[in-house]
Amino acid sequence: MKLKKQDLKDFLDEKVILYNSPKFIDSDPIQIPHQFSKKEDIEISAFLTATIAWGNRKSIINNAHRMMELLDHSPFEFVMQHQDSDLERFNGFVHRTFNSDDLMQFVKSLRHIYQQHKGLEALFAKYADTASLQNSIHQFKNVFFEQPHLERTKKHISDPFKNSAAKRINMFLRWMVRADTKGVDFGIWNSLSPSQLSCPLDVHSGNVARKLGLLNRKQNDGKALAELDKSLRQLDPKDPVKYDFALFGLGVFEGF
Repeated sequence: MKLKKQDLKDFLDEKVILYNSPKFIDSDPIQIPHQFSKKEDIEISAFLTATIAWGNRKSIINNAHRMMELLDHSPFEFVMQHQDSDLERFNGFVHRTFNSDDLMQFVKSLRHIYQQHKGLEALFAKYADTASLQNSIHQFKNVFFEQPHLERTKKHISDPFKNSAAKRINMFLRWMVRADTKGVDFGIWNSLSPSQLSCPLDVHSGNVARKLGLLNRKQNDGKALAELDKSLRQLDPKDPVKYDFALFGLGVFEGF
């Protein structure tokens, strides 16, 4: 399906309006951070939810709810004030290959980031390039594992500099940075701009992007993400990742 650029933009803009709506929240993991109102609670719950966002969506949402229970529904307070003994309650938690040891590590690393690096937003903003946050993600991973850690846990944070599409962190960044009049994305990180964001590239968005001629590369990797970024920025340089709603919706809900 090869449309002229303006026709393609019109088609995708219509789909953005359809899927970028509060109805989307009910079936999406973004519902988890929507339970909170404090900035740090929103960003920590969003980061942890995005971290396990692969596989069956129902299972992602159920396990993210379980994580919030384990954090006493006060993620920031738990992260900052926990004792080592409090982490024992995580024993038995598992989502696919993300287990209780990984969750313990994430809680410790998050505390390190708030204590030593002024929080998640400040850390991503510090390393941002004007047109991209891929360097921020790379540096974030380095800082995240400054703490003593299990080697196994490192696989749960992607590195774009190792040719990863870093789908889950790009989704988390979309939630935090994209100011959304529809009330889906939060837009609570004012030090970054939606123009710097990259589309969370997965099987669904990748397949739809290829069918529409936005992407040629076969693998969903870092090089494919750069190609898709370029295409989406041509359609809307200020808010390129709004098209994630269109690509995802077409793939998941319309079987496009």
